[in-house]
Amino acid sequence: MTWTTPLRRIVCTTSLCLAALAPAWASALAKDMVSIRGSTVNMRAGPGTHSMVLWELDRGYPLQVLKRRGAWLQVRDYENDRGWVARRLTGHTPHHVVKSRVANVRSGPGMQHRVVGKAVQGEVLRTEQTRAKWVKVRRGSGQSGWISRPLLWGW
Repeated sequence: MTWTTPLRRIVCTTSLCLAALAPAWASALAKDMVSIRGSTVNMRAGPGTHSMVLWELDRGYPLQVLKRRGAWLQVRDYENDRGWVARRLTGHTPHHVVKSRVANVRSGPGMQHRVVGKAVQGEVLRTEQTRAKWVKVRRGSGQSGWISRPLLWGW
């Protein structure tokens, strides 16, 4: 046996480990999320207060970070609208936004649980817990319940 056989094993093992971790890294990078920390924050066309205001975003609104430039973040929302927000006005408290016209809020994570409310498109919800296909959320009114994950966007 030559010295290249153990080296080959190490290289192959390392490559397999990195290949297994790559989807997790890509997912983590693709899902760099923030939420609005201020009561109302302007989403702007460019990174600076001189740029045109595109939207006003309410507290908790979830955004995906696309780019960082100094004190500013380029972000996108669930409708793929893009703009810039001041980094200091964002936080890492998880929230979701309802992307369907109406979403049933259920007493548990599954279709067999009773409907305890309805959330409407664009409603921002605080994320309390996540499961594979369900998210436990808290509404602004304080009501808590579960919504099917495909009806939501955020983290």
